[in-house]
Amino acid sequence: MKPGMEVGQKATITATVTPDMFAQFEGKLVHPAYSTVSMVYHMEWAARQIILPYLEDHEEGIGGGVTAKHMAPTPDGAELTITATLREIKGKAVICDVTVHNGKALAGEGEVTQYILPRAAISQKIEEMKV
Repeated sequence: MKPGMEVGQKATITATVTPDMFAQFEGKLVHPAYSTVSMVYHMEWAARQIILPYLEDHEEGIGGGVTAKHMAPTPDGAELTITATLREIKGKAVICDVTVHNGKALAGEGEVTQYILPRAAISQKIEEMKV
């Protein structure tokens, strides 16, 4: 990992809620609002922005865990602001607190843990899991 990553760093992404982000299972709409699945995706994507500038060519980040609380519904067309704040670097683990705001309320919050590992080690672990 390149030097310079520090606790307190922030990264922000934005998104607009679209129908493909609605809560649905097996193609059946539950309700026309931002789904928890989509929220977790955006939380991980915001946290990834923290590590990207610090990855060496031979390294990659891999997800280690996500916790999420979905706190307010967000309708179609709403603008989202997702902010990751680096809380802790623990060995190869990079832990971020993440918030999701929808313009009217805190729509969600949680934590994303990523591990910085050699690409070769990740590839090897994937191969070991193949049937």
